[in-house]
Amino acid sequence: MRTRTQTRSLKVGSVPVGGGAPVSVQSMANVDPHDADALSAQVVRCAEQGCDIFRLTVPDVEAAKVLGEVRRRSPIPLVADIHFDYRCALAAIEAGTDALRLNPGNIGSRDRVQAVARAAKAKGVPIRIGVNLGSLQEGLPRTPEGLCESAMMHLKLLEDEGFRDVVISAKASNVIDTVATYRMLAERTDCPLHVGVTEAGTPVPGTVRSSVALGILLEEGIGDTIRVSLTDRPEREVRVGVEILRSLGLRAAGPSITSCPTCGRTKVNLFKVAGEVESALEAEWLKQAKSGAAPRPFPHVAVMGCVVNGPGEAKGADVALCGGNGDFILFANGKQVCRVSEEDAARKVVEHAVLVR
Repeated sequence: MRTRTQTRSLKVGSVPVGGGAPVSVQSMANVDPHDADALSAQVVRCAEQGCDIFRLTVPDVEAAKVLGEVRRRSPIPLVADIHFDYRCALAAIEAGTDALRLNPGNIGSRDRVQAVARAAKAKGVPIRIGVNLGSLQEGLPRTPEGLCESAMMHLKLLEDEGFRDVVISAKASNVIDTVATYRMLAERTDCPLHVGVTEAGTPVPGTVRSSVALGILLEEGIGDTIRVSLTDRPEREVRVGVEILRSLGLRAAGPSITSCPTCGRTKVNLFKVAGEVESALEAEWLKQAKSGAAPRPFPHVAVMGCVVNGPGEAKGADVALCGGNGDFILFANGKQVCRVSEEDAARKVVEHAVLVR
């Protein structure tokens, strides 16, 4: 059985991080940091997908004020992303941010680090130290050892000020360096670790790189909160992150769907139908989660394209679609129920999935 690395416990708003708390999923806004409506809409969409903590860029004091407005509307905690100007950090704290993400080494002199640490401590605002392989300070090698050393140097700056509510991230843009860096950090500090591959890429390679790196680390018990960084909508990042945790048993299982890759025997639009079934089941799951009650486990659903493996998978699933000539046979509890059209398939699967639970 996996043993979680023991880390300090802290809270980002209402979300516990570290100390054995459930691994949380994060993402980040990619719209204008001065547009409260666009930011709020993005936060809500990500929360609906299962995001636990959301980060906003704060490039200036005006954006910090906007963050305050978004925080008042947000269903989940917000993190202010700060670079270079310590005044933005102070303004974000004053505006009500739940946490800061900053690199103490790039916000100026020690007195500025001290000012941020004191203000954050007074308000109970934790700080995530974020260092990346692509932006290490001069004198450090662009290696996992350099990344780890940078993070520890910045941690010392905060701890020298008596500040201990610290999360650390030290990300590389490739799997090997990411895994090596976090293994080193897990040995050197008990700070909670925010794990991810930075600049992982477009949806397919980015998802693969993130899944491999996070899968290795989380299975080793390393990681308290994660982000999947994709050149895509934040909602997609959240969806992948949630699925990674589900696959490792670190988050309550949502809909479980088996679907075939199709072949020349397929005479239905399986790609379309499988996608619609997945979306419909996920929407039902999220609706339950938003109701305040713990979602009940969903049955196993199979969406198969033809008669070769379809009937066998249907018998092993709770609810199944087996493709025919332009339509599907619907199975429930291994027994044939009826024929359904492509257009009606997703709705019928959800209906029967609710009934067989």
